[in-house]
Amino acid sequence: MLDDVVAEDVSAWRAGFDEVFARVAGVFYRAEPRRWARSYLTGLLAPVERKNTWQLSEAAGEVDPGRLQHFLNRSRWDADELRDCLRSYVAEALACPDGVLVPDETGFLKKGVKSAGVQRQYSGTAGRVENSQLGVFLAYAGSTGRALIDRELYLPESWIGDRDRCTEAGIPESRCSSGLLTKPRLAEMMIARTLDAGVAAGWVAADAAYGRDGRFRAFCESRRLSYVLEVPVRQTVADLDGRRRVDTLVARAPAQAWHRVSAGLGVRGEREYDWAWATLPHFGDLPAGYTRTLLARRSLDDPADIAYYLCFHPATIEREQVVAVAGARWAVEECFQAAKDQCGLDHYQVRKWYPWYRHITLAMLAHAFLAVTAATDPKAHAGWAESQSPISAVSWR
Repeated sequence: MLDDVVAEDVSAWRAGFDEVFARVAGVFYRAEPRRWARSYLTGLLAPVERKNTWQLSEAAGEVDPGRLQHFLNRSRWDADELRDCLRSYVAEALACPDGVLVPDETGFLKKGVKSAGVQRQYSGTAGRVENSQLGVFLAYAGSTGRALIDRELYLPESWIGDRDRCTEAGIPESRCSSGLLTKPRLAEMMIARTLDAGVAAGWVAADAAYGRDGRFRAFCESRRLSYVLEVPVRQTVADLDGRRRVDTLVARAPAQAWHRVSAGLGVRGEREYDWAWATLPHFGDLPAGYTRTLLARRSLDDPADIAYYLCFHPATIEREQVVAVAGARWAVEECFQAAKDQCGLDHYQVRKWYPWYRHITLAMLAHAFLAVTAATDPKAHAGWAESQSPISAVSWR
């Protein structure tokens, strides 16, 4: 497979990997876990069919998975410390003032009832209710690349009320005592960590699970973090004489309010839609210089297919930038697909709380290495690839 790859490409790939591992080596306090961390990351990047401890051990020349299982389950190192190194690595390579933070969840299908946080719940991965774990992630989308930078395991209410079950799964008491943390609350935690770490970011983009949550929108506004958040068709907004549904407002938009704009490149080329954008009224509750707007995206193939977004941003922002942020939300889906297909994000066979965070963070780091390499040294990445009506105050723009 490497026959067509010139030696300098492979050398550049290896040098980049050595540099990344040198950044995180201090997380693994002793020589043995440090060696296994490198072996685990190498396996996650290798063409191994199933990237679980059995096949990764075989790829490392081990006769059984005992040592890698010990590395994930019992050795001494902190997955949150590794996450901080990962976030710093991505920020240095990809961050920009207009960077977009994208929270979203993905499902991990599981058998049995022992895995931390598992229950029958809706999984977007499966498209139905399945026995699964849900992880909430935060992606960073910059102008040159995107990568996952944070993660939290969603703990359903059925688990929080069962302390014996939590103890058996290794879930810390501090997490259980925090009560139910919904997906928007977990997203707020991750966004706050990112901003507090000094990562440059100007926007948040998210789907309706986050956009319909008024508390989440208020959190972003309190941090002066601009957002483009999808909302359901029944979402209401304040108008001069009450609250109106977003679909009602958009249905009244004049024909000249719609403009054809690309939301960015997709796998099939430019993602063109018709967009309408309106200024929403406010009642003295906005920071100086900011505005709230309503954005609608209409399919070219099916004019009845309309998506709705609530937005918050400086009043000087142009339509094209808001549309670009709306399009950036798909970055997290691309990250999920690449991290699962290429780096084994969903290939783990661990059940307990801390080992889940360890595998997931290592897989995120492997994916981030590929993403940063593609953004900063495409030739080295190519080397790896060879071996993602009523009077209204709404003002249409």
